[in-house]
This record gives sequence, C-alpha cells and structure tokens, in this order.
Amino acid sequence: MTSHDPFTGRPVAADAAGVLEGFRASGSRSFHTYTVNEVREMYERSCAANGLTGDSLSAVSDFAVDNFGVRVYAPQVLRGPTPVVLFLHGGGWVMGSLSTHDGLCRRLAALTGLPVVAVDYRLAPEHPYPAAIEDSRAALRWLFSAREVHGLEVTNAVLVGDSAGGQLAAVLAIENAENLDPLPVSAQVLIYPMVDLTMSSPSYGRVTRGFPLVADTIAWFAETYLPEGTDRTLPDVSPVFAELPAGLPPAYIITVDNDPLADEGANFAAAMARAGTEVRYQHLIGYAHGLLTSAGRINRGEQTVDEIAGFIRNRAPEASSCVNANP
Repeated sequence: MTSHDPFTGRPVAADAAGVLEGFRASGSRSFHTYTVNEVREMYERSCAANGLTGDSLSAVSDFAVDNFGVRVYAPQVLRGPTPVVLFLHGGGWVMGSLSTHDGLCRRLAALTGLPVVAVDYRLAPEHPYPAAIEDSRAALRWLFSAREVHGLEVTNAVLVGDSAGGQLAAVLAIENAENLDPLPVSAQVLIYPMVDLTMSSPSYGRVTRGFPLVADTIAWFAETYLPEGTDRTLPDVSPVFAELPAGLPPAYIITVDNDPLADEGANFAAAMARAGTEVRYQHLIGYAHGLLTSAGRINRGEQTVDEIAGFIRNRAPEASSCVNANP
C-alpha cells in the first residue's frame, strides 16, 4: 500500500513512511550537503538506528588483506567445503564500513547457513578510483587462496552488493567471466546498483529532492570517487556499457522506485538478459534507496533480505546441504 507524498509527488509505501518522516524531521538534508567526514558519521548513525540487528548465529573474525580489511561471518556449526558470500557494501565509494552493514551480513549468514565475507575496501576521496575495485578484486582472490588464514574450504562464491557495492559486484562478475581461468562464481545479487555514472537515465530527473539520496547525491559521489577526466563509459566505472561476456553467473537485480538509479538498474538487467544471463529482476514501488540498510524499520526491506537469502541458497552449489541453512 502506498500513499502520495505531497513534498515530492512520489508514491511512498506505508512501512517506509516512518523512516522518511524521520529524515524530514531532521531537516531533509540529502547526503551531498554534508562534508565527507560528516556524511560518514551520519551514515553510521542512520544504519545503526534503522538497520537490522545482529544475529548470534554467526562467529565473527576480522582479517587484514593488503591495504584493507575483511570480516568473516561464519555459521557456528560449519563443516567441509562450502559456498561463500562475498559482500561489498554501498555508500557511493565515499562512506560505509563493516559496521554499517554488520546486521545485514549477520542476517545473510544466518538465513543462508553460509559464511559471509564483508570487504572494508578503501574509500574516496583519500583513495579514488580504482582503489575500491582493486580491493574488491583482491578480496575475491584472497577468498580462494587463503584457506590457511580464514579456515574456509571455499567451493564457489556469490557476489552481493548494494548501491556502489552492487557496481563493484557487477565489475567482479564481468571480469571473472572474461578470464581464461575464471574463479567459481555461482551467482550475483545487485541491490539498487550504481552502474551508469553518465547519469543519463530518466530516473535522475524524477528523484531530485525529498530523500536522503537524490540525483545531486550521485553526482557528488561520482565527482568524489573519479579523478577528473575519467571516462565514465569505462566498463569498470559504468558496467551498463560493458560488452557482457558469455558465462555470467545468474543475477538477482533489485531496484526501488524512489531512486535516481532505478532506470539504470533496469537497463542493466535487460542487458544481462540479452547477453544470455539468467536474470531475476524485481522493482519495488514506494521505496527509496537504502531499503536494506533501513530493513530494521521497514518490513519490505527485511522481507527482501529473506528473498535474497533464498536466491543464494538456490543458486549456490552445496548451499542447501550446509548446516544451519533454512529450508
């Protein structure tokens, strides 16, 4: 059920209204109106207040990899070979951390019965493009090569990311499929992914005010992340322009209507389908960007996490036999 928002003219779902009202009560300042340090602190507070709570079903260990960190969420009872979820957080390559998505990663580990490895990649502007991609790529290699460190016998990986993390997951999936000796990546989940930094799709004109993330926010993220003069049609900047290879893993792509990224996510899903990739595409009316980091207060967000976990269990080989996996 949705209602008409008089401030923006957009439909707003009933279970999302409370979070939006809180944003309006705090002054309706979108992310790009703050400094980098301010927006990072604000995002941490928002995710802590609105996100999913932690789950005790996962044992947590932190590791250093090259110049960044990873966090491994492992179900407490886990034996033998296992698929692993590689999670790449959102935040426009500027904000976000292991803590902003901690509850979501714990919930995915509990619901799938699989280890989840979250990547704390380096952020811009201190570390601009392509640092986030380099770290994500290194994390995927580490997952398969460092069994003696993390203790997991990894059979295959599922790539999951929201927003900028969705872009990173898409880039890894494409690069891996193009390799002569690809790693076993069995699925990808792209949650309102940021896959076209030319910002040319019509949804940028539909969502310009009244939400934490609007068109100007994406422009600020891109300008902060990309060195001046970067070609925004490069496939590792805007995967929607990539020549998609054969053999991409099955994809679950989720978009939300109150989001400047809505159309590019739909366009990328269509491009994947044209390339012969199995695609599940879901568009949610009345919801805004950040649905999953507000899933502690928005029922549809928590339901979507359940659906993502089901997709992972169904697409990752051996997942259904892992201890703790839900039926």
